[in-house]
Amino acid sequence: MSQQAADLLVVSSVESAYGPIKAIRGVSLKVAASSIVTLLGSNGAGKTTLLKTISGIMDPLRGSIEFRHQNISGFDPARIVQMGLSHVPEGREVFPLLTVHENLLMGAYTRSDRDAVAKDMERAYGYFPILSQRRDQDAGLLSGGQQQMLAIARALLSSPRMILMDEPSLGLSPKLTKEIFEIIVRINRESGTSILLIEQNAHMALNTADYGYVLENGRVVLEDQCDRLREKEDIREFYLGMKQQGVRGDRRWKKKKTWR
Repeated sequence: MSQQAADLLVVSSVESAYGPIKAIRGVSLKVAASSIVTLLGSNGAGKTTLLKTISGIMDPLRGSIEFRHQNISGFDPARIVQMGLSHVPEGREVFPLLTVHENLLMGAYTRSDRDAVAKDMERAYGYFPILSQRRDQDAGLLSGGQQQMLAIARALLSSPRMILMDEPSLGLSPKLTKEIFEIIVRINRESGTSILLIEQNAHMALNTADYGYVLENGRVVLEDQCDRLREKEDIREFYLGMKQQGVRGDRRWKKKKTWR
């Protein structure tokens, strides 16, 4: 299989804007089938805007977005979900007055295969047993970590080939962050679901993903395999909080405040 055939998502020279303010300036990236790709960048770099543009919440000004070899630029978000591309937005955005179970059913609103939906429901509860225990509880009464689990589980109910995840660890404790990322890896490995991930915890993102892109001011300025990105001086200094000291060639590093 050629690399082009293996690419599930191909973003080519995409530009997006909020009124007169251009947030994405010619971004190109690829996500291979069954892979995890991460986007790094400081606040305002354009990461969230890019995910919104891919999922159809925003229309691109220029460029193209191909998913499963079809140009989806400008498609309605519901149609994009039906094609197998789900979005877990920043801030979770669960339906607070609906129960956990009802929230999960909302994830399957584009589907008519009831038996398969029931199986996917049980699979989601298998990933997140606490949600099964609280299936009749209003989502607004869940903790922040449980709401994040619900947002991911809801995305699974659309039977996605790929999930866009925006800051899944935002506001969570280190313990919950670790649990969430263990489940993200399980979803990817067990079902082959591709994931395009924005994550504030660069250590976690680079240790989880296969490939990474760095955005600055709406542009991709760096891309590589994650194991290589972890060794690049700029990444170590600005995202991993490590700064090289001593003469050239000295591989000792000291802690530095992480740049957000």
